[in-house]
Amino acid sequence: MSAETPLLSIVIPAYNEEGRLPTTLNHVMGYLARQSYASEVLVVDDGSSDGTVASATAIPGVTVLRRDHRGKGFAVRAGALASRGSYVLLCDADLAVPIEEWEKMYAHLVAGANVVIGSREGLGASRQGEPWYRHVMGRVFNVIIRGVAIQGIKDTQCGFKAMSRAVAQDLFRRVRVYDDNAPILRGAAVTAYDVELLFLARRCGYRIAEVPVRWNYGTETKVSPVRDSLRNLRDVFTVRLNDLRGRYNT
Repeated sequence: MSAETPLLSIVIPAYNEEGRLPTTLNHVMGYLARQSYASEVLVVDDGSSDGTVASATAIPGVTVLRRDHRGKGFAVRAGALASRGSYVLLCDADLAVPIEEWEKMYAHLVAGANVVIGSREGLGASRQGEPWYRHVMGRVFNVIIRGVAIQGIKDTQCGFKAMSRAVAQDLFRRVRVYDDNAPILRGAAVTAYDVELLFLARRCGYRIAEVPVRWNYGTETKVSPVRDSLRNLRDVFTVRLNDLRGRYNT
């Protein structure tokens, strides 16, 4: 990787990921080393209490941003706003979607899409190792999202998303649910920040492309079916309330 302005910034939020992060980062850095363009990798530590920061800083070329524990949405926002690349790729610390899938996203960005989202649904997508009940929960949640906030998107919650830096700067400055005023949290916190991000993208008239990807279910997932489902539902309805109250008008 080069000191020049990067083509690609990869933002990886991490909360207590000392176990999985080294494997992910070594794979990502190896992939980027084979590319002809300049890039950067930003790991945003979401207030981890384990050795996440040490494991990330041990990988040459990785930039680590340390933030208070305010949830994945807050961490992703911090990384996106700090990025320097022409394009910003958001991906999870477990690399559930292989980094090679970025090439599909890039093709759509070059073709004119403003925001490209990985999708675990539809023709060409694959889901490996996911328990049936998690799939059912995801489909029910998507029905709620379509009814309350965003129509026409099969999978809002896949953690693999890409956009131009200009679009990322615009959208993440507009978010309200996990902005600078987001509260400090306790414990792992899976959030529906994606819904607000895509709601704003639609509202701003950005072209969204949904691209089928390969996805592997992580056996060490931090998702709590009850707690996180309730938090995600709250986030979705907060987006609708924010819109009704005119909080997205500026």
